[in-house]
Amino acid sequence: MSTSASSILLIDDDPDVLLSARLLLKSHFDRIHTLEDPAKLLDMLQQETFDVLLLDMNFTRNATCGKEGFDWLTKILDVDPDMAVILITAYGDVEMAVRAIKQGATDFILKPWENERLVTTVTTAIKLRRSKDEISRLRERQRQMSGDIDSRFHHMIGRSKAMQRVFDTISKVAATDANVLILGANGTGKELVARALHRGSLRAADVFISVDMGAIPDNLFENELFGHAKGAYTGAGDRKLGRMELASGGTLFMDEVGNLPLPLQGKLLRVLEERHLTPLGDNKPRSIDIRLLCATNTATHDLVATGKFRPDFLYRINTVEIQLPPLTQRGEDIIMLADFFMRNYARRYQKPELSLTKAAQTELLSYRWPGNVRELRHTMERAVILSEGDVIDVADLRLPETFDCQPTLAPDNLAHSEKQTIKRVLAQSDGNISQAAKVLGLTRAALYRRLQRHDL
Repeated sequence: MSTSASSILLIDDDPDVLLSARLLLKSHFDRIHTLEDPAKLLDMLQQETFDVLLLDMNFTRNATCGKEGFDWLTKILDVDPDMAVILITAYGDVEMAVRAIKQGATDFILKPWENERLVTTVTTAIKLRRSKDEISRLRERQRQMSGDIDSRFHHMIGRSKAMQRVFDTISKVAATDANVLILGANGTGKELVARALHRGSLRAADVFISVDMGAIPDNLFENELFGHAKGAYTGAGDRKLGRMELASGGTLFMDEVGNLPLPLQGKLLRVLEERHLTPLGDNKPRSIDIRLLCATNTATHDLVATGKFRPDFLYRINTVEIQLPPLTQRGEDIIMLADFFMRNYARRYQKPELSLTKAAQTELLSYRWPGNVRELRHTMERAVILSEGDVIDVADLRLPETFDCQPTLAPDNLAHSEKQTIKRVLAQSDGNISQAAKVLGLTRAALYRRLQRHDL
């Protein structure tokens, strides 16, 4: 771990001490700052990030008890609990050193110091600070990953020609760092494709961070993606890492990217081009290294034509496009998928080994599946729960008896197809939003957004 590119702040009311320490440390570390008046310390901590603080313990003439140093130590750790603080005094003893460590200091040095000892102590403190930062980052990543990753059905299944084309594209693109735009109707498995791309990439050992742009209120987009500094706005008590910084080194998947407002598209474009971002309320850019995967259920040319998408941003995110077929174009995959879901849910709900009757298979093949694979999955979960015995029959499926839905159209007509599908489902459900959302495999909030988008 290199410590040369480090920022150190020296606080002492003796200019000769500051000069001596600066001359010694500047040959070992990158940036050395000095401060004679500790009253300015908290303002400096708000404006600059330091790896280590060397803090004198007495600032009043003839003071020897170290009370001022302990008071400032408490204030520093209130601002940054992970700050590495080395206390310095000419009047120290073992008792004072023990108290300093218990109160949160990283180390304790006596004046006059030994040069080699001071350099070694500062180097160790920098490594400790960076270790704490890395642990915090890993914990935040783990928390995010625990919420993001759904491992129930992470395998992609299909032998249809339409899916074989998808698999072929994934195998060609996965190992590259190309940005990929995944197109397809709701419930076709866009996130599964994104995860498959990540697993096949050189970033597979690092994180996969998923963010649903359709579930974020407009005023929180920037905060969610870029994060914020402590105190950036009312209620921002602690620093928050944005999804882009969390994903650094790995893959960021932005689902429903068509919901990104135009101003944020411009900011995101700059981040992707410059490879660094600045959190809200901060003035220090942070480097990032991500592979970006995006998904939308709206035809890309429609997004640009309606003025909802910047052409330059679209070019940046769709180096490669992958079009996912609706389930109606994957007839030979339906029974295979249904059997896969059935076996998984049977294990989950401790059911006996189940099989589909011929009549149930016919029913599954004849249904139009407006909610695509997601709806099929929900259907099989419900059927497993309601089944009695060791077979699933037509009655267990509980599919709508009359639902005349046309297959999802080509990519250029995805938006029109979605609007027509929602209208048919609402009519079938007699305007019941909850029922329609369940059939479509959406949350109520997601359905309401689509009703507003399509002016329904």
